[in-house]
Amino acid sequence: MLLTVSGPAGSGKSTFAAALAEELGYEHVSGGDIFRSLADERGCSLVEFNRLAEEDDEVDRDLDRRLREIARERDEVVLESRLSGWMAGEHADIKVWLDAPLDVRIDRIADREDTDLETARAETVERADSEARRYREYYGIDIEDRSIYDLVLNTARWDPDGELEIVLAAVEAYDPAVDEGKTPVRNVADHL
Repeated sequence: MLLTVSGPAGSGKSTFAAALAEELGYEHVSGGDIFRSLADERGCSLVEFNRLAEEDDEVDRDLDRRLREIARERDEVVLESRLSGWMAGEHADIKVWLDAPLDVRIDRIADREDTDLETARAETVERADSEARRYREYYGIDIEDRSIYDLVLNTARWDPDGELEIVLAAVEAYDPAVDEGKTPVRNVADHL
């Protein structure tokens, strides 16, 4: 089974995806870790690397190709990134979108990055705007479109154990036969 976990910065997707993978005994693949390592390799902050990605579409496209390849070739994986649901496409069994109100996400980011709230807000909003423009330009994806997701959870409403319980119940109840014959979500592979 392939599960995807997506959501904006500060939604808790990395922590959740790691816990979900551990609970299921699956591999956890983080697009954010891949993106951060690419930024580190180039000596860039995330904001600087996002700016570079605006100028060089191969930054995003390389990362997204890797995500699609993982989705096609591996099983028993929790694939986590902002676009993992889109990139995995028809290969994903269950797609989860995690979110929280902006102020909650900013508090989490400021705490995680040990920065002040104003800096966290400015960088997060700039990054989200940049990513949304690129996703729309490269793939025709509206990141606000939640229609491709099987579950959408507000992580400000449940603690991590509650979130895990909800998704594990969905995994347990999942019946792949129900999906047979349905039209798959638009494939973005043509744009990669």
